[in-house]
Amino acid sequence: MRSGDLLRLTRAASPQYVRPIVVRVIRVLDWPTYQGWLWIDAYELDSKGDAVARRSLYVLVEGVQWMATPPPPTITRRPVRRGSVTIG
Repeated sequence: MRSGDLLRLTRAASPQYVRPIVVRVIRVLDWPTYQGWLWIDAYELDSKGDAVARRSLYVLVEGVQWMATPPPPTITRRPVRRGSVTIG
């Protein structure tokens, strides 16, 4: 697990996630814990992928679901309209 990873956390990751959440990892914290568990700093994401909260989370690594990185936003460009120039 590393910075930038997208994770889906469900009850498999910890009983506290009754409602699954999606997070983007900021960093893995070097806090003492049990074998197979980690503390992470992460941004909780809404359905559009926007960060809505920063959280420190305790997760069971084998219960975490890694998600594919979302594609970069599409930039649409419109053609430049060139018209006649009137100097008046």
